[in-house]
Amino acid sequence: MNTNTSAIILAGGEGKRMNSKLPKALAEVIFKPMIKWVIDSVREAGINDICVVTGSKHEFLENYLDTLPFETEKVFQSERLGTGHAVMQARDFLERHKGSNLLVLNGDAPFINADTIKEAFALHNCNGCTVVSAEIENPTGYGRIIRENGDMLKAIVEEKEADNEIRKIKEVNSGVYWFEVNSLIEALSKIKKSAKTGEYYITDTIFEIKKTGKNVLAYKAKNADSVLGANDCLQLSQLNEIARKRILQKHLKNGVNIPCTDGVIIGTDVQIEPNTTILPSSVILGNTKIGSFCFIGPSAFIENCNISDNTHAGNLCLKSKNL
Repeated sequence: MNTNTSAIILAGGEGKRMNSKLPKALAEVIFKPMIKWVIDSVREAGINDICVVTGSKHEFLENYLDTLPFETEKVFQSERLGTGHAVMQARDFLERHKGSNLLVLNGDAPFINADTIKEAFALHNCNGCTVVSAEIENPTGYGRIIRENGDMLKAIVEEKEADNEIRKIKEVNSGVYWFEVNSLIEALSKIKKSAKTGEYYITDTIFEIKKTGKNVLAYKAKNADSVLGANDCLQLSQLNEIARKRILQKHLKNGVNIPCTDGVIIGTDVQIEPNTTILPSSVILGNTKIGSFCFIGPSAFIENCNISDNTHAGNLCLKSKNL
């Protein structure tokens, strides 16, 4: 990827339906905050210059970001006046990145991945704007993508404004965008508040850019889960189950034996060598490394441990140990 890239992550959501004292972006999927999933994907794609727009309960999010082993810039959106307004708060960040390309994405959609970011950038090719879309079975509630001439984007039609034919479209806006920064700055100066909601929408900048004759494109992600987020704990549980199964599948493909997956949770950073068996009700987290021909579980909790080959560890709780 072109090294002259940066990212703005929108993380101002309060998440009222979570009934949590924390901002929504700090809700955890497999014991990792959703915003950390997003940041990890952005950095894996080769983008290290990141600005996070905070909002509700911002102190918690800012304190969390300060614990990370790398720096992220932070700006505060004191009033929640829409996604376009959130990006406006990062004006200084945008000004410093004139002439480059910017990724804008949400801090509460954990399944955006590095491949999608890079592939969308390849299509973007430093043009005006590229929208990342996804095709999902139930598009209710999402803005529909209307294409023209292949990759060219004609319109994004919101659910409440769509007719019956448009509502049949399953390709939806993921909320992830690549912008040429100069085009974005100009477009932000032109968008107006919605008469209905009083908010500024980032999608309005896309069509201001389109009016200038610059390319506005749509890249359809191969991973339909890219659009998934969570507005309440039920949806968060669903994200956890999707992530849990994905991680288990990865280890199974790598030669780890998991004869019964009941209650097995493995963290994103755990490393397990082939020929090891993981038994039910085992939770393995943190920077744990497990060798070959081990038996882990049943009912094991292991976090930040190094476990050597041929170790049997069941019915125990281990933290920061070497076995």
